[in-house]
Amino acid sequence: MTPETAFTLANALVFPQWLLMIVAPRWHVTQWLVRTLAIPMVLAVMYLAYLFTGTKQLDFMSFSTLQGVMSLMGQGDKGPALAGWVHYLAFDLVAGSWLLRDGQERGIRHGFLIPCLLFCFMLGPTGLLLYGIVRLVASRTKPS
Repeated sequence: MTPETAFTLANALVFPQWLLMIVAPRWHVTQWLVRTLAIPMVLAVMYLAYLFTGTKQLDFMSFSTLQGVMSLMGQGDKGPALAGWVHYLAFDLVAGSWLLRDGQERGIRHGFLIPCLLFCFMLGPTGLLLYGIVRLVASRTKPS
């Protein structure tokens, strides 16, 4: 599979789960996806496959400095860049899945979770931070 096809496939894999978490959060299929993390597991396989593809051997010491990471991503090989993107997709989806499960367990209204999920989908840690604020406010306003 070409890196371009894998990129398109990875993006297509995550979108349905994000959509389900937003519009059908309690549907049994959504709940199964959120509990099993099936899609992030598929992405993990893609991540490993593309992490080690490319014309240059992966230098793990590149991860120890900002310059090293920049050179790893800018070396012209599509494999490491694609692996980096798949890494973001997988972990943002894991964070969104946790956010939905935790919010449901705490009885937070879904309307408050939607902005958190949208930000998590588009800006990862920003959605997680927003959820942390929603969770804090919800815990302080919940009747004892």
